[in-house]
Amino acid sequence: MKKVLIANRGEIARRVIRTLKKMDIKSVAIYSDADANSPHVLEADEAVYVGESPSSESYLKQDVILDYCKKFGVDGIHPGYGFLSENAEFARKVKNAGITFIGPSPEAMEVMGDKLSAKQAVKDFGVPLVPGVDRAITDVNEAKSIADQIGYPVLIKASAGGGGKGMRLVERAEDLESQMKLAQNEARSSFGNDACFVEKFVTKPRHIEIQVFADNQGNTVYLFERECSIQRRHQKVIEEAPSAVLTPELRKEMGEAAVNVCKACNYSGAGTVEFLIDADLKFYFLEMNTRLQVEHPVTEEITGLDLVEWQIRVARGENLPLQQEELKINGHAIEVRVYAEDTLNGFTPDIGNLKRYRVPSGESVRVDDAFTEGMDIPIYYDPMIAKLVVWGKDRKSAIRRTIKAIDEYQISGLKTTLDFGKYVLKHDAFVSGDFDTNFVKHYFEDPKIMYSKMQEEEEVLTHGINQIWDAIIEDANNEYASKEISASWVVKRS
Repeated sequence: MKKVLIANRGEIARRVIRTLKKMDIKSVAIYSDADANSPHVLEADEAVYVGESPSSESYLKQDVILDYCKKFGVDGIHPGYGFLSENAEFARKVKNAGITFIGPSPEAMEVMGDKLSAKQAVKDFGVPLVPGVDRAITDVNEAKSIADQIGYPVLIKASAGGGGKGMRLVERAEDLESQMKLAQNEARSSFGNDACFVEKFVTKPRHIEIQVFADNQGNTVYLFERECSIQRRHQKVIEEAPSAVLTPELRKEMGEAAVNVCKACNYSGAGTVEFLIDADLKFYFLEMNTRLQVEHPVTEEITGLDLVEWQIRVARGENLPLQQEELKINGHAIEVRVYAEDTLNGFTPDIGNLKRYRVPSGESVRVDDAFTEGMDIPIYYDPMIAKLVVWGKDRKSAIRRTIKAIDEYQISGLKTTLDFGKYVLKHDAFVSGDFDTNFVKHYFEDPKIMYSKMQEEEEVLTHGINQIWDAIIEDANNEYASKEISASWVVKRS
């Protein structure tokens, strides 16, 4: 593999380019109007314009991308995440064009891309499933019957869903019909498929995922877990590795279950098996993401591995670089997603210009981003500005270092989720490890609470600084009184 086209944009495109340079592989970037001057375009060996700013007119144009692959002599495509990364049709076209798709087979994507087929595939391998039904439901009366059997509350979920779309929580029987119609309408609009299923709602659910890797020779390993329970709108905001609640025994059990999920679909490459864990630490299969995850850096930080390099090696037909017994956890890592969002207004996007943009640096601080000072955050794509990733020797030091890094991050011109990240990291529930996916609901329903607490802390800090300052002035007054020199002037000058 001598030249790879990155069928993506932003920070993941830059991330892939870094590894390609390390492996001495040429890179080809693609870009839309909105991204013409983006860092990933400038950093690639070659770059090509694929269309107008909307993703449907650029990053999703499969045939245009493939035509450029042939023109530029590309022999590999890395899809990143989002866009075409889990599109089986695109993966099949790439394969038929004689180009290596750096990801799983189209068949594995199809099995795991539909939640119902995924459930059916893994249940024969002993993977625990949430109580419910593993087939499509369209009749409301049938859905009511199932809900009565498994007990409320229940979740109605779109079979082809993702990112919280096509999902409705139903706590009472009288609400089921209306919520099911809403779920079906949203699923039809978002995915062109209104198939839904009903499952038991797990109380105090934690969202924990296992990073898996498999090669084409039948070797499969798990690279431990990531805790992804801090979410808004069912989408992750803060991730960490390892989880604060998993015992070594539970970690091994979940890891082996994730490996079985890979076996259920003859998987190859990088993947993530997502589980829900209830209050009793029982885990249930949720879904599999057949790509690299946004939060993969925390796994890299605790394992010391380059997961993009592993993807490329597997795609080239090589064996996995390490076996399960050779993989170890070292320290703790936290990722804070920096979104251009207004946390006081329901985390709504706050698109604008990065008038000031300074990233933190220092010991074990990593920032994966795609912007420079003065750039606009485009309205056409996900509003994520960056991923702040920090490593520490243990969870306590990782939290402390991340808070320090947030304080050093300088962004002006738009609102971001940095303050929210700091609020979470300092919250007693997060520090203790006693939290679940309802963190925002339980502790952030009134966002003003966050800022009032932060203001109180800042006032206490300011008061302490002022007391020290007054003491310095007093000492200086005593020292310089005989010299008839203004102590305030001396201190200000110094």
